[in-house]
Amino acid sequence: MSSSPAPGAAGLNEPLLANGGDGGLHFQAGGGALAAVVVANAHGGGGGGGAKDEKKKGGAVKAAKDGYWVDVQQPPVADVESGGGDRPLLFSTKRVMPAILYPYRVLILVRLVAVVLFIAWRIKHNNSDVMWFWVTSVVGDAWFAQSWLLYQLPKFNPIKRTPDLGALRQHYDELPDGGGGSILPGIDVFVTTADPVSEPVLYTMNCVLSILATDYPVDRLTCYLTDDSGALVLYEALVEAAGFAALWVPFCRKHAVEPRAPESYFRLEGMIYNGRSPGEFMSDYGHVRREYEELKARLEMLPATIKERSDVYNAMNAAKEEGGGATNATWMADGTQWPGTWIVPAENHRKGHHAGVVKIVQKHPSCCSISTKPPQPQADEHQGTQAVRNTAVINLDGVDARVPMVVYMSREKAPGHEHNKKAGNLNAQLRVSALLSNAPFTINFDCDHYINNSQALRAAICFMLDSRDGDATGFVQFPQRFENVDPTDRYGNHNRVFFDGAMYALNGLQGPTYIGTGCMFRRLALYGVEPPRWRAAEEVAVDSAKFGNSALFLSSVLAALKQERRVAPGPAEELDDDPAFLAELATVVSSSYDHGTDWGSSVGYIYKIATEDIVTGYRIHGQGWRSMYCSMPTETGREAFLGTAPINLTERLYQIVRWSGGSMEVFFSPYNPIFSGRRLHPLQRAAYLNFTIYPVTSVFILLYAFCPVMWLIPAEILIQRPFTRYVLYLVVVVGLIHVIGLFEIRWAGIAWTDWWRNEQFFMIASMSAYPTAVLHMVVKPITGKGIHFRVTCKQQTTGGDDDDDDRYADMYEMRWVPMLIPPAVVLFANVMAIGVAMGKAIVYNGIWSAAQKRHAALGIVFNVWIMVLLYPFALAIMGRWSKKPGILFVVLPVAFVLFSMLYIGLHYFLVNFLPFV
Repeated sequence: MSSSPAPGAAGLNEPLLANGGDGGLHFQAGGGALAAVVVANAHGGGGGGGAKDEKKKGGAVKAAKDGYWVDVQQPPVADVESGGGDRPLLFSTKRVMPAILYPYRVLILVRLVAVVLFIAWRIKHNNSDVMWFWVTSVVGDAWFAQSWLLYQLPKFNPIKRTPDLGALRQHYDELPDGGGGSILPGIDVFVTTADPVSEPVLYTMNCVLSILATDYPVDRLTCYLTDDSGALVLYEALVEAAGFAALWVPFCRKHAVEPRAPESYFRLEGMIYNGRSPGEFMSDYGHVRREYEELKARLEMLPATIKERSDVYNAMNAAKEEGGGATNATWMADGTQWPGTWIVPAENHRKGHHAGVVKIVQKHPSCCSISTKPPQPQADEHQGTQAVRNTAVINLDGVDARVPMVVYMSREKAPGHEHNKKAGNLNAQLRVSALLSNAPFTINFDCDHYINNSQALRAAICFMLDSRDGDATGFVQFPQRFENVDPTDRYGNHNRVFFDGAMYALNGLQGPTYIGTGCMFRRLALYGVEPPRWRAAEEVAVDSAKFGNSALFLSSVLAALKQERRVAPGPAEELDDDPAFLAELATVVSSSYDHGTDWGSSVGYIYKIATEDIVTGYRIHGQGWRSMYCSMPTETGREAFLGTAPINLTERLYQIVRWSGGSMEVFFSPYNPIFSGRRLHPLQRAAYLNFTIYPVTSVFILLYAFCPVMWLIPAEILIQRPFTRYVLYLVVVVGLIHVIGLFEIRWAGIAWTDWWRNEQFFMIASMSAYPTAVLHMVVKPITGKGIHFRVTCKQQTTGGDDDDDDRYADMYEMRWVPMLIPPAVVLFANVMAIGVAMGKAIVYNGIWSAAQKRHAALGIVFNVWIMVLLYPFALAIMGRWSKKPGILFVVLPVAFVLFSMLYIGLHYFLVNFLPFV
């Protein structure tokens, strides 16, 4: 599933410039020139985010970032509850150093004044040859100005907060390793997957294994995998993974392994060993790697295994039936029919119509032996046991070999019931977890992400338990980082302008927005409960009208309300097969449970909007909660989480369509940032407003981008007069945005290439994905259909192959879809425009005045500029030829010459043979 970082909209539309020449209409912003200028000033477009390989960047980059930040000293808060002393400070706060922050703020104000004066001047001097285009360009100027302002004003006070893991251990772990003596609160970890085809099983199992091996008290951690397809292959894969976890988890603890997703760990080169048993490491490493390769083989064979088993059982049942015709069911390893979807779809067992499933794959550690020997699996005895049997090869003396609780679930689906996509999936997880573990904190992951730093969950808890803002913190958001992005980040997947710029800025207000994955929530905030300062305990209504008709769930909500923040829950009792309890589990995952309740509106994740993440975070902020943006401490040297990005351009743009379209849906929903969210900070409200309207920017960019065809008009047309003063204004407003950008690059700690890729991809998206999203919103009132939810297909791994051609093969595949036509036309038009301009310069040599030559030169510069912005798109068109991008520097000049020669030939033909034309 794709998470959705909310893109900050582009900034300012620079006005259209006209250039002239005898016999042709030339635009200074030439043929999309204005769009080029606009995009040069756009910040935060696109989406998708991530970091370059940490092995390459290392701690030096992080140290450079911190060089522009200064510590903010804050006193501890008295612990009133315990009757004395100070509650611990569990994170540090940094501000941008004054030498950068104050000039940065002044420049924002100066540019605001310059833009206002510029628009006023344009309105006053409305002398133009094409009035409708002049009006459109002025409206565009005003729109881009307000869009830039909405994006820029919330950046007045960037804040960086870093968790203090040492302080957390000192105050909440009585034992150095946190085993047995920790008083840390419980965490329920949610992993969501849509199906085992679009989201490969190996990714999902690596996500689960990284969670089970994370550095957190094993009895305070529960992992829930929610499969929205109801496929048996995912359940049995989870059983296999839980069996391997009995070997993998203690291996990670014994040898301090990082990262703790085996696929990524075994792909590493040049590992630095940090464990305590170097003599045993190589032997243990070899054994565990062999077991992992066998696990991968079993996972790959699961579809065939399940089919063969089902064929055998079905044949046996058919033989028992006198008349034959036995049900063609899908069978589990224990000989029972799978209640979810079947290989051969049947009534009540097909996609979109199957029963709910909740199965405890690994019970709570308190139900197992507390020795250091691995626990036996509680699921199918035919599977997942090989790794357990082989743990005897590894010496686990003194190592806690227990594995956290693991639960598989798939909510019921039935025709005629709205399933609400990922939001409905997460809400079902929220209810099931309340019955089984009811941890005060939850964190959700897309199945293509994994924990890259074993301290990540502890880092998030630092913010939740801190004495200053902990009680008021509704969620903690981590940045999105990706590991499969090509070294040049061709399609701006890293998006550091957003994750290391806009999110730090929001951190100085009410906090970052929720971006769909890698986010820890306070359970009460998800339940729609107001923060402590705005509520009294007796004001919280816990009734079936709000939460549903499950008595056991209502009791769990009361228990959550009464949980003390600093008291860890006791060990869970062993769960049995009590029919009443199983009936409650079936109730909370039923397809009709949400009907007549507040689920999806004021409780849980929000429904009926494609980007449930943005609007869910908005609802929580609107109630008065704040959020925190978590940067991992420099000394850990690792990002918290890593994921898999869609590196194919088409898939990337489909992702952007869903994000941008869902953002616009928020504007037309009851969660409109202008009218709702009574407790939002004014600048936080401005940021959310920008998140919901930024795709409209593309309408003007697309209009300007098609201007190159006007080179073919045989008359000179000026959009704005007087031209000289117009250019001076333009230079000022364009120059200021770039100077402001230089300051942002400094304090955000991003590279210039990150900023530049962001500009380029914003241009591509503004001609394809964003207009598509706007069109969806225009036709939605007519069709009644919103943005189509489409699971982003992920590239299959190559099993650790280091060959770049294989690793990034998907990036070179070009799949044409209708939304790619506009940028293709714009690119072709700019190439043609430059060729025609060159031809006109030859034809009218000695005829053009100095001013006309200057105008023509500027027009060509701007045409080249927009082509530079579309450079990644040009590479995408080339397909596999783009492995050698230098070929563009040959193809494009040849195209210019060809169009120039074609224009010259056509001109002389018309003059000599068709003079009347």
